[in-house]
Amino acid sequence: MGIVSGLLLLPLAPVRGTAWIADHLLQEARRQAHDPRAVQARLAALNRALDEGAVDEAAFEREEERLLTLLERPARSTGRTTTTNPARRRHV
Repeated sequence: MGIVSGLLLLPLAPVRGTAWIADHLLQEARRQAHDPRAVQARLAALNRALDEGAVDEAAFEREEERLLTLLERPARSTGRTTTTNPARRRHV
């Protein structure tokens, strides 16, 4: 970047800095949301909520399916095999 272009683009520096920070925050949020340990912890909490009667069976099934999809997605993209999740219990 030359001196002239640097001076001309200087007023946009706060916008570019904000966009950079927002992009990094989004990447970190996605990483944390797809972290297998975090997803397994949410599955365990969901099972506890069902046991305590805080969620009904239909809501449990929807959320469990969403969380299991999150667990399986990284395995499909990297080619790794998934292991049996001890937190996964089927309530009938």
